[in-house]
Amino acid sequence: MCKDCGCSITDHNHSHDHDHGDHHHHHHDERMDNVHANPQLNDKKTISVIQKILDKNDHEAAHNRAHFDKNAVLAINLMSSPGSGKTTLLEKMSEIASFKYGVIEGDLETSRDADRLKAKGIPAYQIQTGSACHLDAFMVHKGLHDMPLEDIDVCFVENVGNLVCPASYDVGTHLNIVLVSVPEGNDKIEKYPVMFRSADLVLITKTDLLPHFDYDIEHEKQQARKLKPNVDILELNIHDENSIQKVVNWIKFKMEMR
Repeated sequence: MCKDCGCSITDHNHSHDHDHGDHHHHHHDERMDNVHANPQLNDKKTISVIQKILDKNDHEAAHNRAHFDKNAVLAINLMSSPGSGKTTLLEKMSEIASFKYGVIEGDLETSRDADRLKAKGIPAYQIQTGSACHLDAFMVHKGLHDMPLEDIDVCFVENVGNLVCPASYDVGTHLNIVLVSVPEGNDKIEKYPVMFRSADLVLITKTDLLPHFDYDIEHEKQQARKLKPNVDILELNIHDENSIQKVVNWIKFKMEMR
């Protein structure tokens, strides 16, 4: 977690009179690894406060999942560095996907991504986080009230572009897709293991640029499977419809498995 943006000390004073079972479990809470790795945050009082924040967030995440489940909506968290192609993928999928979907968008400022999706006829709700470099479950819950859950099959949460903090906050989705692009280089998966251990699908994007970069795609796949042996991996060229169709098919399969 990042102490400079304040995301590790942000609290929420929200309460609900009902409880929901949380089906999303963290066997080893790697979210705290980022805290212990930072000497400036490594004191018992600070860690205790952060753990309480994460616990409150997890409770709200279970609440969000209950909303999705009630409406038979598959929720997918999209995470990556800025510029990896999350919004472009969502735009392109609208041209070929047989399922209906909406998007809860997260950015520090502007509503540009939501506007791009709305122009494609995709229901989209923009969350401007200000200084926080991730979405949390409380922010996503606000977006749910503006999302036509009864009319969609899938809800994407497009998280703030960042390979660190988003992995620490369960936002109430069922699945995580992590994108990593060819121009980012060969070391991102090894450098940000918490993020990639959380992935159900790793998308290696901008593969059309492979001839122009020294990028060993097989090495990156091996690194991803070192961290999570059963993770699914797809290569994505946004200019190739067959490539996008594979992503759509993966999502459809997950819908059928529910």
